[in-house]
Amino acid sequence: MTPYVYNLSLMLVWVLITGDVSLPNLTLGFVMGFGVLAFALASDAFDPRFRAYARRVPLAFVFLLRFLKDMLMSNLRVAYDVVTPTHLMRPAIIRMPLEANTPGEITFLANLISLTPGTLSLDVDEDGSALFVHVMYLDDEAETLAQLKTLETRLLELMR
Repeated sequence: MTPYVYNLSLMLVWVLITGDVSLPNLTLGFVMGFGVLAFALASDAFDPRFRAYARRVPLAFVFLLRFLKDMLMSNLRVAYDVVTPTHLMRPAIIRMPLEANTPGEITFLANLISLTPGTLSLDVDEDGSALFVHVMYLDDEAETLAQLKTLETRLLELMR
């Protein structure tokens, strides 16, 4: 079994013991299951897959929190522009060179970009080396590309 399946199994055991099937309790069970696995990882007798999993779970939580923060900030910027009488939009289409090389990585990155208000993934180069992104607020192209590349870097750190 994979470490993820072990963690889910421990989470389900926790839910069965407590008898509460709610999102907070499922989250608590997942975190506690991860803690049990991390404690078990102190021994060198376990497979290296467990170590890789133990590294990825905290990265996934950090990635999720950073992405939610970015999404909140984008929502606020778009909402402010909608509510105020003056429009601050400067729409443009930019070409973002990609470090992601598998179709799964490119698809996941494109979907994350499209989930963030004010940006939309339009197309991928034929050779998969670049992603074309429509942005509503292009104040500085280099800064916008840097923000998108930061998202890509975090995603690739998590997926690889």
